[in-house]
Amino acid sequence: MSSLPKSLQNLINELSKLPGIGGKSASRLAFYLLKQSPLDIQSFAEAAANLQKGIIYCSRCFNMAETDPCKICADQKRDQNLICVVEDALDVVAMDQIINFNGVYHVLGGVISPLDGVGPEKLKIKELLARLEPASDKEIVLATNPSLEGEATAMYVAKQLKNPKFSHVKVTRLGRGLPMGADLEYADEFTLSQALQGRQEF
Repeated sequence: MSSLPKSLQNLINELSKLPGIGGKSASRLAFYLLKQSPLDIQSFAEAAANLQKGIIYCSRCFNMAETDPCKICADQKRDQNLICVVEDALDVVAMDQIINFNGVYHVLGGVISPLDGVGPEKLKIKELLARLEPASDKEIVLATNPSLEGEATAMYVAKQLKNPKFSHVKVTRLGRGLPMGADLEYADEFTLSQALQGRQEF
């Protein structure tokens, strides 16, 4: 049984549920927060409590946003015919730090993973195909992570785009700047930039 005060132990328990945070890290964070002023703790608690209230999902790209369409989709300076397909919203943050990418995004909401019960029908693949229906020249950059699931998802999407009705769509894949098993969110700007520049038809 823990000798810590119940309120502190409860916070440690909650923090340890976060990805990448073990018991020791959770304890360090909890003790750090304990030393902060009541005002700082209140601000932190309010930010966490209100996290989901101001967030919606763009009906076009399915990225997290405050407006619909999101700021990226609504930006007329961006190339609306260059669509970068990513797994989740965190990947949009990583990709959008690249100065030379001026297209828009499509967030799939995950990857095909039969072991986890995630099939193509649970992802935003149909919505992606619907975006491509107007027959104007488009390029799809498949930017799923270079993992087994990410590759399988990219191959599935590419297969759907082999349909003759998508003959106006060029399909490319990020180049070799990303090592196998790496996640976009952890890649540095140079690596992502090289991967984007080295994209190939898929």
